[in-house]
Amino acid sequence: MLDTRLYMAQRITAILMAPLVLGHLAVMIYAVQGGLSTAEILGRTQGSILWFMFYGTFVVAVAIHGAIGVRTVIYEWAGVKGTALTIFTLVIGLGLFVLGARAVWAVTFA
Repeated sequence: MLDTRLYMAQRITAILMAPLVLGHLAVMIYAVQGGLSTAEILGRTQGSILWFMFYGTFVVAVAIHGAIGVRTVIYEWAGVKGTALTIFTLVIGLGLFVLGARAVWAVTFA
């Protein structure tokens, strides 16, 4: 049952990430072609709840998706199972979330 839930969670996060990746790429292309400086980009994102929600959602989806993917690789290649695999997955997911959340906070509210 856990495998089915993890499988579905990874697929759902992939579906969620697809438009977020495209949106992120579109924004980056616009910023580069528009010749925006780092200060101008940060000036547009600081205090924006919309950018916070966009990138916050992205971070949550990536943390879940990435942790499940790494879990699968560790299980298949290293043969880690059981509680050790669960703890490893949670640490990876939490690490990805913390790193991403700090970046989102810095870009939108710091």
